[in-house]
Amino acid sequence: MKFTRLYTSASWQTPFDTIEFETRRSEIKNPDGSKIFEMEHVYVPKNWSQVATDIIAQKYFRKAGVPVRLKKVAEKGVPVWLQRSVEDTKELQKLDESERYTHETDSRQVFSRLAGCWTYWGWKHDYFDTEESARVFYDELCFMLANQMAAPNSPQWFNTGLHWAYGINGPAQGHYYVDAKTGKLTKSKDAYTHPQPHACFIQSVDDDLVNEGGIMDLWVREARLFKYGSGTGSNFSELRGEGESLSGGGKSSGLMSFLKIGDRAAGAIKSGGTTRRAAKMVTLDLDHPDIEEYINWKVIEEQKVSAIVTGSKITQKHLKNIMKLCHTPVTTDGKLYNGAVSRNPAKNKELARAIKEARREQVPLNYVERVIQLAAQGFVDIEFDTYDTDWNSEAYMTVSGQNSNNSVRIPNSFMRAVIDDKDWNLIGRIEKKKAREEGREPKPMSTLKARDLWDQISYAAWSCADPGAQYHDTINEWHTCAADGEIKASNPCSEYMFLDNTACNLASLNLMKFFTDETCRTFDIPSITHASRLWTTVLEISVLMAQFPSREIAELSYIYRTLGLGYANLGAALMVQGIPYDSEEGNAVAGALTSIIHMKAYATSAELAGELGAFEAYERNKEHMLRVLRNHRRAAYNTPDEEYEGLTIKPVGINEEICPEYLLKAARKEADAAVELGKRHGYRNAQVTCIAPTGTIGLVMDCDTTGIEPDFALVKFKKLAGGGYFKIINQSVPLALRNLGYSENEISEIVAYAKGHATLEGCPHINRESLSEKGFTEEKLDALEEALPGSFDIKFAFNHWTLGEDFCVDVLGITEEQLSNHKFDMLRYLGFTSEQIQSANDYVCGTMTVEGAPYLKDEHLPVFDCANRCGRIGTRYIAASGHINMMAAAQPFISGAISKTINLPNEATVEDFKDAYMDSWEKMLKANALYRDGSKLSQPLNSLSDLLEEEDEEDEEETIAAQDQVVQTAEKIIHKYVARRRRLPYRRSGYTQKVKIGGQSVYLRTGEYENGQLGEIFIDMHKEGAAFRSLMNCFAISISLGLQHGVPLEEFVDAFVFTKFEPSGLVNGSPHVKMTTSIIDYIFRELAVTYMSRDDLAHVEPENILHRKLKPSEERDLAAEVEKQSLAENRTKVIRTRPLESGPDERVSTASGSVPAVASDHAASTAAATTEQSDYDRAKQLGYTGDSCTECGSMTMVRNGTCLNCTTCGATTGCS
Repeated sequence: MKFTRLYTSASWQTPFDTIEFETRRSEIKNPDGSKIFEMEHVYVPKNWSQVATDIIAQKYFRKAGVPVRLKKVAEKGVPVWLQRSVEDTKELQKLDESERYTHETDSRQVFSRLAGCWTYWGWKHDYFDTEESARVFYDELCFMLANQMAAPNSPQWFNTGLHWAYGINGPAQGHYYVDAKTGKLTKSKDAYTHPQPHACFIQSVDDDLVNEGGIMDLWVREARLFKYGSGTGSNFSELRGEGESLSGGGKSSGLMSFLKIGDRAAGAIKSGGTTRRAAKMVTLDLDHPDIEEYINWKVIEEQKVSAIVTGSKITQKHLKNIMKLCHTPVTTDGKLYNGAVSRNPAKNKELARAIKEARREQVPLNYVERVIQLAAQGFVDIEFDTYDTDWNSEAYMTVSGQNSNNSVRIPNSFMRAVIDDKDWNLIGRIEKKKAREEGREPKPMSTLKARDLWDQISYAAWSCADPGAQYHDTINEWHTCAADGEIKASNPCSEYMFLDNTACNLASLNLMKFFTDETCRTFDIPSITHASRLWTTVLEISVLMAQFPSREIAELSYIYRTLGLGYANLGAALMVQGIPYDSEEGNAVAGALTSIIHMKAYATSAELAGELGAFEAYERNKEHMLRVLRNHRRAAYNTPDEEYEGLTIKPVGINEEICPEYLLKAARKEADAAVELGKRHGYRNAQVTCIAPTGTIGLVMDCDTTGIEPDFALVKFKKLAGGGYFKIINQSVPLALRNLGYSENEISEIVAYAKGHATLEGCPHINRESLSEKGFTEEKLDALEEALPGSFDIKFAFNHWTLGEDFCVDVLGITEEQLSNHKFDMLRYLGFTSEQIQSANDYVCGTMTVEGAPYLKDEHLPVFDCANRCGRIGTRYIAASGHINMMAAAQPFISGAISKTINLPNEATVEDFKDAYMDSWEKMLKANALYRDGSKLSQPLNSLSDLLEEEDEEDEEETIAAQDQVVQTAEKIIHKYVARRRRLPYRRSGYTQKVKIGGQSVYLRTGEYENGQLGEIFIDMHKEGAAFRSLMNCFAISISLGLQHGVPLEEFVDAFVFTKFEPSGLVNGSPHVKMTTSIIDYIFRELAVTYMSRDDLAHVEPENILHRKLKPSEERDLAAEVEKQSLAENRTKVIRTRPLESGPDERVSTASGSVPAVASDHAASTAAATTEQSDYDRAKQLGYTGDSCTECGSMTMVRNGTCLNCTTCGATTGCS
């Protein structure tokens, strides 16, 4: 193929000659300020945001094994500039061992290894007619990557080019590929010669328990994909339902029992140290006998979470009250009694009432009796764990169904049955198979009303956002390879839909980079078609060079060669032109753009077929494929419904009366070319396009909007290169206002209204003058001014960190107790009313919306509508029909489907869900995912919190008084407890372990008591700075003191394993731990394995683990001595309802160490609940979902297709 230059010049020295680069520091932190990732000297284009810099540095830079000296490997016929590189061993030998290997720090290294690897494989397999074309291909791709014009899916960034650019390799991981020269299936001999660039997989599962292709085999195949960051989906409809007969006699346990096993397996891989949760899709046909249980699966599991949370709190409240009353003196016959009398419900009426109340609220009688018995033994309190609704909490981890997206497969016959109010049959799998073999209609296993099942689907989605809907007949009527079987499933994000055991690699164009000039009024059609041709070729080459996780996927992916070209930033591209997302013009523009990209991709595929041949299965599917292409072209021409071939539901074509003429003309031109070239040559690929969520790659391209989504908020916080955040308006808003005809002064006022003036100058009520009268000095006022630009709320700037504790106490008269109370409102303390504070906040920090902005005309408000309400006062949002219409406009021009969330407000009804499902089917969507705001337990509702705020304030004084009394008691016990430190002997046993982590030497030494119990640790580092060594030394001392005061080692292990910071990675020298996320993670894994027999934290077989155990005789003697001492010293005890680490100091730590946690339990839970609520409120006002990121903990998650994406660290719950 011939490629020409559009973005670069042959006279340039490099593809980056016109791009200015700069050095930055990359850092990603948790919400509490702790660092997740840090890298110095990161070299990126100057116009990249700090977020994009962080994403490429943290996610995509190769972190180890890059040789500092390289040499080319000569290959016959390969130009020198394109030859692959390997380490130059001779040159490396001249360097110190620690200096021979490094990591990627320059973004140009990444761009070059990606583009170079694609060009290398393309050259070796005759994709270019001349060396000049190959050079053009390489240069244009490098330029596009650096300018954020396009990006491939994440596995490409992870894996592609590591072998070509650096000679990096590793042992084979069980992958396969088809040799492009011979056509033979081959098992990979290593990890990176053939990279793994695919993100999306669909896998089959047979109704077989343990054989290849069966149920248990699927969990293994899924694990291999999850481990390397890809996602997979499967249709489980072949599995027998509950009660169906087994071949060996007996009855099947049903589909759900196996789905729960698979869910647990996916969850285990997620929690095993991978960077994100497993991305998995479960699909089920609507005629499966277990369909009702499947539909309600997550609904019931969420109810379990609610029960666990509520039940734990109710039980704790009653048990603590009963324990308290068991020690409350009782007056009988004028005398005061305690002890047995207090514990007797017949004599202690208050206790009797408390027991009745507990039983009335279903507290188990066994627990009530247990508390009374413990009171008789001298215990005065009981620790009973409570749970919360946080997504990552123990409550959610206890239930199933949380590690996959669930969908139902809906045929047209079911939709017609719903419309006509007919019955729907559920069919046993064995009967269905027999009927198919015998050529007859199957007999139903059970029958129900179609509308009843429809109600269950809609209620489940309304309740917990699952299941999604996949419209089976619509999907298969657009199937290009129908001769080879039905499409039954999709990938986790629902954009890739094709035959089982196939894979797709994705890439997306950033539409904001394809305008003719900076005014963004006209799309650059030659640039769009040029990019589509380039990236279709990239994805085709990626199929050629790839390896796959199983034999069948390797074979079928080679045969069908499915691709997934799409785009991102559509919402922003419409906004800058002043076009509302949910308007008819917006739909027409989206349809035309999608058609241009899609049909150019198919034209390129036909061109490739002319050069290299059509895909292997083309001839037997030729008629189906050409029919589908003709229907794509008819949609571009918006022909009458009767002209479409083989379609039950007709598509929404491009409205020529509304669509800009230049886009319509280009769409039809590309449609004609794709069909005509296909007739002549066939096609190289069975599919070419889908619209993916573009989560992480959207961030690396600095996209305001992902995939086909609208924006989620107008005001965002921009990360600064030097650290911290700065509030900015969506970059599309000022440009949109300019294109709508507003003056620069008007634009400034509208922007300031939304994002705030970030200054006290001109602020109503709270300004420099009013604050000066209250004692604020110029220095403190300047400190406030400096803090305001990064503040979400004006209240956040008024704190003792900004103003200084001395000023707050000495000048303002605030007490230390008030400063330490997280609910303390300094502005209210200073005398400002709620109305004054809110008015000042709107001026300083903005309203987060343009609704009510000065100068903005009402008719222009729809241009700035987002997926959710914006800010505190925003009322506008895009209705469900707006999302559906946009998807309907694009779907006729997509090979696969569209990953998109259809947002509904919290007040949406079940009937609204039914209407959305029906509307989606009638407009020919292939799939949809409905999401009602607040439908998850982890998202408290603002309306409820506002309603209860007043009651909370009334109870506050009484609650604080009770908490103060408890804390005083706790302080006394702490004082007594600290006095009983158990010191180590002067001569002590232990061991020393040397390891290397990320090239750094670490020495861990332990000190033990006479009985072998761990009592202290020492940590020493080699070749580290003095500050870090000192910090590690102090850390070791603090852990040692904790161990000597009876804190169980188990508590430290639970707190510190999986801690993440550099250095990390491979561990050399340890017999137990082979991989670690940080030095701290390694230390507590080592200690847990050695002293606690925590084999689950090791990376070797249990029989190879070295344990250090207490000597049995000494353990018994010491336990008896401690028992004797504790009885003599104090009868005050606390018992935990979960077992602690077994050891000689158990009674000591139980009696004392856990009391402070118990005593402050109510205060801590109240504080946590309030903090969680405020964090949620802030997240929602900024347009986020309110969920916290499982990787970095930030509440910056946005709906991203059918998945969630973190805008702070780039983590995604999807597979792209």
